[in-house]
Amino acid sequence: MTVVAFSDITAMRTAEHRLTHLAHHDGLTGLPNRLLFNDRLDQALERARREQAHCALLFIDLDGFKLINDTLGHSMGDQLLGCLAARLKESVRASDTAARLSGDEFVVIAEHIAHPENAALLADKLLKTLAMPVTLDAAQVAVSASIGIAVYPDDGEDRDALLKAADVAMYSAKTRGRNRCCFYTGGLASRAAEYLSVEQGLKQALEANDFEVHYQPLIALSDNAVTGLEALIRWKHPWEGILPPARFIPVAEKSGLIDALDCWVLSAACAQLARWLKARGIPLRLAVNVSAAHLTRDNFCEQVEEVLGETGIAPSLLEIEITESALHDTDVSLRVVQDLKALGVSIAIDDFGTGYSSLSVLKDLPIDRLKIDRSFVQKLTNKASDAAIVKAIISMSRTLDLKITAEGVETEEQSASLRRMGCEEAQGYLFSKPMPFAELEPMLTNKRAKVITFN
Repeated sequence: MTVVAFSDITAMRTAEHRLTHLAHHDGLTGLPNRLLFNDRLDQALERARREQAHCALLFIDLDGFKLINDTLGHSMGDQLLGCLAARLKESVRASDTAARLSGDEFVVIAEHIAHPENAALLADKLLKTLAMPVTLDAAQVAVSASIGIAVYPDDGEDRDALLKAADVAMYSAKTRGRNRCCFYTGGLASRAAEYLSVEQGLKQALEANDFEVHYQPLIALSDNAVTGLEALIRWKHPWEGILPPARFIPVAEKSGLIDALDCWVLSAACAQLARWLKARGIPLRLAVNVSAAHLTRDNFCEQVEEVLGETGIAPSLLEIEITESALHDTDVSLRVVQDLKALGVSIAIDDFGTGYSSLSVLKDLPIDRLKIDRSFVQKLTNKASDAAIVKAIISMSRTLDLKITAEGVETEEQSASLRRMGCEEAQGYLFSKPMPFAELEPMLTNKRAKVITFN
């Protein structure tokens, strides 16, 4: 006797298929996830290796997606990601793979490209597709993207190398203005390594307090009296020595570490001034630079007020220096500057003349001082156009009842020209380079700067 048993395993097979799909695809967008992407890229590179063909990897990061999440909510952000993922899938060939790595990061594997330039054509197509507005709950939303392109075998011969190269190229596209694509080059790799080294070093330096403040005197041109000090941060690097701000401030701004650095300088400089006042009783104006991003933080004024309270510094002795870029959002700038003025703190626009401030902005904001950028002062005595610009800025400052300071003064000729034009104050190597406070004490005690002659 033969007994045959039949069992319907359709449901089991369906469940297995679904579990396999979930394990290899992104739950939000339905695109391949990192696990499946890794497998697809390994296979694509193996085929390219056998056929001696090119294979391109496009690394895509959305520009401004965080703002969408913060303003419209994560639900809206998820809807946007789903819509853009569908566009990506529709825009590539059937033989290509579009995958989501994480967050707003996507990748496209483009196989069998005849020339690397074809990858740029695909990237341009994707940029246009992704930039098209999306309607979410009756609201139109649009974002752009930055795309990095790496090509096998030129930019990497395995998955990790190619992915790293495409990632580096994507960040280069972002720094060049976003909404664009960028090919990987060896130079990008060295710059990326430098950026990463500085960023990681800054994080460690903040934890270890490996910074110090140098001060550059502000000098009255009428009698060379010391009227104040500008606080300038220096990084005590463990093996490179003292690093100037130009080496690490741009990285701090891009990485979000600038707020912590600004707060550290403000606190350290005010504490130093408080010690000086207690010991000598000679009041000095203290100028502290603040980044545009930090200035517009909701709690910036509270941070300033807290430091003033902790150190006992009179608000009238503190001058916050901001760049012209901080004035682009007039409404926010006006509110912050007004709040600072209410505390009794004065405001200066640093590097004036290099940005795009309009007269209406200067008229409406309660600014106290303009600092003429050193690029104009350097050519003051040998270039008529620069002399005319300096003269115009000084004249305008008088009309608007603003104080004026010239930066980067290095020669007696420059100092004399500025004095004839009516400039009140200057700073620069003619008087003193930035240095630790202790080294400046003799000058501060004498209340006069000794002019330095350069041979």
